[in-house]
Amino acid sequence: MNCKVLELVISRLATVRRPALSAWGLAALCCAAHALLSGCSVASTAAAGISDNLSQAIVNQPDPELVGDALPAYLLLLDGFVLTEPDNAGILGAAAQLYALYGSALVADEARAAALAARAKDYGDRALCAELSRTCVLAELHFDDYVAVIGKIGPSSSEALFSYCVGNLSFVRTHTDDWNALAYLPKLENALEHLLSIGAAQKAGSVNTYLGILNTLRPEALGGQPERGRAFFEEAIELTDGRDLSVKVEFAKGYARLLYDRELHDQLLNDVLATDVQQPGFTFFNQLAQEQAVELLASADDYF
Repeated sequence: MNCKVLELVISRLATVRRPALSAWGLAALCCAAHALLSGCSVASTAAAGISDNLSQAIVNQPDPELVGDALPAYLLLLDGFVLTEPDNAGILGAAAQLYALYGSALVADEARAAALAARAKDYGDRALCAELSRTCVLAELHFDDYVAVIGKIGPSSSEALFSYCVGNLSFVRTHTDDWNALAYLPKLENALEHLLSIGAAQKAGSVNTYLGILNTLRPEALGGQPERGRAFFEEAIELTDGRDLSVKVEFAKGYARLLYDRELHDQLLNDVLATDVQQPGFTFFNQLAQEQAVELLASADDYF
């Protein structure tokens, strides 16, 4: 399928108000839509308008059920594009982000979510490799060599680095019983911090949320850094002016539950429920966040 066909398909799909991402971060699906278009070198004004309209439809969609029904069509579409252009960093990056987000936001079955995350990781690795050949061996490098390679990635490759991070983080989060996956966490933290340092301002809220999640995946006794994670969550809340309710849900789920802080847990979740979900650019994520907040509060007595 060529890019003209892609442009037509995207324009048709944009009229149906499509889905968005998971708690892994807020702007990622919009980035995926943009990456998909730019990956095919669609440069016309009409294509730019389609991308903008699709992104707006995604982030302002309040119906998770519609999203869950619709997103698999995008995933299959992207698989087809990858077969046609297997070395296109933009298409690979879009696939990584969409697979990660669908698996973490809209799939309840753990085994299926893990399989989707594995594909997201593969696409993310391939996206960065296609963008910069020196990154193709990242998984094999010792930490110092890894840091050296990541440190040479410039702003022009930030989108591919973001896709790599999203794909790998989704994999780690669905494989927390896999010590090989957990051993990759310090490398991913370095990659995320570098992403912030090269000026990915539009993704700063998302990246800080990811860093908060990453640092609270494990208790301190097993190498986690919950207080560092708390600082990242608080920074994400500030950067998004508190309009991204999913940050508070992740804060409660990752940090407050990890430390058995019932007071903070309930405060964060009640704040989520007391806030209007209709926030430009965050409506879909906020709808999911409120649903998760209800579930977490309902299970709090058993947990704590």
